Amino acid sequence: MSKSADISARVFSVAPMMDWTDRYDRYFLRLVSRHALLYSEMITAPAVIHGERDRLIGFDEAEHPLALQLGGSVPGELAQAARIGEDFGYDEINLNVGCPSDRAQSGRFGACLMAEPDLVAECVGEMRTAVAVPVTVKCRIGIDDQDEDSALDGFVDTVAAAGCNVFIVHARKAWLEGLSPKQNRDIPPLNYERVYRLKQRRPELRIVINGGIASLEEADAHLCHVDGVMLGRAAYQSPYMLAGVDRRCFGSHLAAPTRREVVERLVPYVEHKLNEGRRLSQITRHILGLFNNQPGARQWRRHLSENADKPGAGVSVIQEALALVEGTEEQGRARLVAAQ
Repeated sequence: MSKSADISARVFSVAPMMDWTDRYDRYFLRLVSRHALLYSEMITAPAVIHGERDRLIGFDEAEHPLALQLGGSVPGELAQAARIGEDFGYDEINLNVGCPSDRAQSGRFGACLMAEPDLVAECVGEMRTAVAVPVTVKCRIGIDDQDEDSALDGFVDTVAAAGCNVFIVHARKAWLEGLSPKQNRDIPPLNYERVYRLKQRRPELRIVINGGIASLEEADAHLCHVDGVMLGRAAYQSPYMLAGVDRRCFGSHLAAPTRREVVERLVPYVEHKLNEGRRLSQITRHILGLFNNQPGARQWRRHLSENADKPGAGVSVIQEALALVEGTEEQGRARLVAAQ
């Protein structure tokens, strides 16, 4: 999939995650998968309008296909922010109706908006009028004491009537009081069947499922029932799993890059960012999981963690970490030969 492709296919995507899916992480993930749809961190509409735009929503062209996730509840502000995002080149504008944080509630955006479907519909309507790219919604199956069936159906029907035809549904309720955002990612029980029923009831909509999906095998199982899957923490913590996405989900016949190839392709980007004044650790914190479950993974993580933040740290830190991994692999092969 490329920028010019129909991203409504959206079979596989990586979730927007605060402090994680920044431009450095997205560039890195794009080196692993050519086709997965990537999302920005959530940015509030006022920040996009009034803030330092290049810093907040700037990105590298290589990151396409790429969606901008906005937070807000003022239709005019969201429309203006969406227009800015489109002008920057984003392929999709997504409205966050799932974040349960106190900050989101106090700003009247995120999951609390599930109680106000008419307002969300108005926001979506104005955003769609303002831009030509798709406007989508990411939500929960409900909040607090809402009935999951009637609340989700009513919310989706109302917002779909405003022209939204793509819903990314985190298959948990959000509890706005009593649970932290972290707890809201784990404690409310997952209800995948509820998302499946939404797709069955509204087959004309594109329904993407999110929440607790930990592997490509699990993703395959969900794709029997919905149009797409969105992975969050699993994709971030074990990013090389995305190497299997292009073949399994998008039918690509190109060979997946090796971990070494990913590192080698990342190095010129890192050099460029260091020349711009960025710190090495701003990028390397996202690549710690590249060798998860492989020989040398611990040495890779340790070397990057201990050295990337040192004054003057450069790409040699990454190259040294890679050499440690490869040395561990060679030792393992030597031990195997000796045992035979």
